[in-house]
Amino acid sequence: MSFKTVVTHPINESAHRLLAAIGPVVVNDSGEPWDAEPLRERCSDADAVMVFMTERIDRDFVGACPDLRIIAGALKGYNNIDVAACTDAGVLMTIVPDLLTVPTAELTLGLMISVARNMGAGDRFMRSGSFQGWRPRFYGRSINGSTIAVVGAGAVGQSILGMLTGFDCTRLYTDHSRLSVEKEQALSCRHVSLDEAQAKADFLVLALHLEPDTYHMIDSTFLAGMKPGSFLINPARGSLVDESAVATALASGRLGGYAADTFEMEDWSLQDRPAAIGTGLLGSERTILTPHIGSAVSCVREQIELSAAESIAAVARGDVPETAVNAPARASSVAAGVRT
Repeated sequence: MSFKTVVTHPINESAHRLLAAIGPVVVNDSGEPWDAEPLRERCSDADAVMVFMTERIDRDFVGACPDLRIIAGALKGYNNIDVAACTDAGVLMTIVPDLLTVPTAELTLGLMISVARNMGAGDRFMRSGSFQGWRPRFYGRSINGSTIAVVGAGAVGQSILGMLTGFDCTRLYTDHSRLSVEKEQALSCRHVSLDEAQAKADFLVLALHLEPDTYHMIDSTFLAGMKPGSFLINPARGSLVDESAVATALASGRLGGYAADTFEMEDWSLQDRPAAIGTGLLGSERTILTPHIGSAVSCVREQIELSAAESIAAVARGDVPETAVNAPARASSVAAGVRT
């Protein structure tokens, strides 16, 4: 059996070798994503495609690729993939659920410290050549002594709370589902309502998925109810926040700072997403903005690519990977090579 795989970005040698063992592999080595039409053309006769955050997989794409048996996401969040369309077509869809958790939580703490301690502004000041030694400037806020509220208590949210136990701070979290008493005790955290988190947090950290009911949940009204001078941290999804409202809150001083690793322009599934990050965020001294590097740890990225490749190899063998997000019954038909 020859099992053709298309990979939309460069991958490491181990992952490539695994895929090559089951059939031909077409890899986009350019480092820039293919446009929609070239991507469809390359995948038109593919059995598998490994995708990243830059691809938009919709019903038209699935329909144009009749041989597809698996779409393997080298990612954890998959708002850019129409899973229902995959399931309807008998295409298995897999993710990498765990490997991104710790690096993303680690970066989140870096964002918190950077924005609250004015590290971006301080770095720019040093590079300007103006530094003449210590002066009473760039005073900021410490995590120690602060109240931290994490919105979302999934794997990433819990990892952030766990890392925060190394600081002398009050840890709150809000989620539709409460953690167990044992977990709350281990993380030294307390469950609160979103309203309480909004009002009490010195740092409000977003750690939840982008869903219809979370789109722009941080808007001008929400920001007006936050503690004056507090910090908003977004390592999750750009469109959880209304970036223009954040820029306005920063300019007025209502918001003490905004640190983000994800941006509205990246949410490919949204037709009306902005084409670029607004100047209100880019030009503010109160922002720390990183280029979606939550999982950008070399050894972790290699593991992510290898995990996605292993999912593809499993389907080629007739197995159903545990990382499948489709309905089990449909996944079984895919593993058997049945196309509906």
